[in-house]
Amino acid sequence: MRLLSEEKRSGTIEVLLTLPVKDYEIILGKFLAGLILIVVAVILTLVYSLTLSGLGDLDSGSVAAGYIGLIFLGASYLSIGVFTSSLTQNQIVAFITSFVIIFALFMLDKVLIFMPGFLVSFFEYLSVDYHFSNISRGVIDSRDVIYYLSIISFFLFLAVKALESRKWR
Repeated sequence: MRLLSEEKRSGTIEVLLTLPVKDYEIILGKFLAGLILIVVAVILTLVYSLTLSGLGDLDSGSVAAGYIGLIFLGASYLSIGVFTSSLTQNQIVAFITSFVIIFALFMLDKVLIFMPGFLVSFFEYLSVDYHFSNISRGVIDSRDVIYYLSIISFFLFLAVKALESRKWR
């Protein structure tokens, strides 16, 4: 949450924005740095699956799909965090805002029983947990991959637009 908000608060965003880089390159660089951190953290947990595979028969396809889904889920949450961080100078406000967005996307398939019947499939498709549960079963479907890539690109696009809005103030 402090990827951009801390830069704004401390005033170093002005130095960063005067460099010969475009706004989308700044956002993409911050996102890729966070994504590398997520991937390294996920790779470090491979020790557990290697230990379990030594103790018994482990479905390696399901485990690999689960890791891929976890990286997609982390990348989508990271893009939401980058977006909310680009909106404010306070990292606590960015955390609370991104938590609300992530919680809403997570809870969409939990409240389907309260939805009218014609909206159920729409809100189920918008749910992050629905797509992660599909991938964690070992099925990497193109709909799930497209969903995560769409969430990532949508929130990164919004972050770029939020960073560009400083030119109009």
